[in-house]
Amino acid sequence: MTATLRLAEELIARPSVTPDDAGCLELIAQRLAPLGFDCQRMDSGPASFRVSNLWARRGTGQRPTLVWAGHTDVVPTGPVEAWASDPFVPSHREGKLYGRGASDMKTSLAAMVVACEQFLSATPEPAIDIAFLLTSDEEGPANDGTVVVCNELQRRGERLDWCVVGEPTSVERTGDMIKNGRRGTMSGKLTVKGIQGHIAYPQLAKNPIHMVAPALAELAATAWDQGNAFFPPTSWQVSNIHGGTGASNVIPGTVVIDFNFRFCTESTPEGLQQRVTDTLARHGLQPGTDFDLAWTIGGRPFLTTPGPLVDAVRAAIMDVTGIATELSTTGGTSDGRFIAPICPEVIELGPPNATIHKVDEHIALSDIEPLTRIYLGVLQRLNGRAAQAA
Repeated sequence: MTATLRLAEELIARPSVTPDDAGCLELIAQRLAPLGFDCQRMDSGPASFRVSNLWARRGTGQRPTLVWAGHTDVVPTGPVEAWASDPFVPSHREGKLYGRGASDMKTSLAAMVVACEQFLSATPEPAIDIAFLLTSDEEGPANDGTVVVCNELQRRGERLDWCVVGEPTSVERTGDMIKNGRRGTMSGKLTVKGIQGHIAYPQLAKNPIHMVAPALAELAATAWDQGNAFFPPTSWQVSNIHGGTGASNVIPGTVVIDFNFRFCTESTPEGLQQRVTDTLARHGLQPGTDFDLAWTIGGRPFLTTPGPLVDAVRAAIMDVTGIATELSTTGGTSDGRFIAPICPEVIELGPPNATIHKVDEHIALSDIEPLTRIYLGVLQRLNGRAAQAA
């Protein structure tokens, strides 16, 4: 059993369902402190939803800094009886490691720690600072996790140059895909106000569903942008529509429509919001009088173009696996959205994601050591670059 596999199993054995860290950060801090890391807890949130956060830095804060970022929390298991083995008892079957968090993302955390141990053993006086930014609130609301730590780091003026987030980005084999950016997400809750009445006397009522339907059709057909070389075009989708009393003979007084934008760097939240309001106005709907619209920005898009970090990751993957990795910005959001505003280069790199959030989540044992070696290669290359620059 390798050091990475052993640590991954120790982490999987801790039932850290959001926001319960279940001691994972303490275990990691115990591994990092002897390496010279200053480990600081930045826990946040109310007692009913207390989030565990760890910021650990090795170095003076004056040198180029590589940050390893990730989360210890996992999603609920679903019906335990549907699993072939206990989701919090690491199990091996047919060359695979089973357990909740095996792919998302406790194996990545273990590989990061072990890669640092190996790197510092061979290079006790590196030319770079190394840091860890870990939370137990990535799978949940994400209000008291990475964003809290990033706000504090920004307040302190701490230096961050490169960040690798351990999200499971690969498809078939570890290293075949990395994320060099993510789309932004913004949700809207549109409440259109009509007048409730008897359906047989429509002249005495005002149907909000009829009022908004033409505008919805235009919004659904709108091309918001054309995307770019790294991102697909911005998309707009309705997720829920709620209107009516449940009776078939009552015109509703209101209709509530939930929708979401997944937007690229070609659009801004402010611009998208204005275009929605303008579309409603073209169809005779005025804010305040005919509708209310509340916005929630879940995260802005970020993009890391090829440069020192992408180059180091690509080279490390090629050296370990022989794969020419694919750059991608597909998929949902990650905590990279909180880190990107204070760190110029952020990428995501982890094991295959085919079983994440599923019953019988697992990772191939053959994917574990390559991940550790890739992370080690990234450390070596960025350290070499910093040493040359110095």
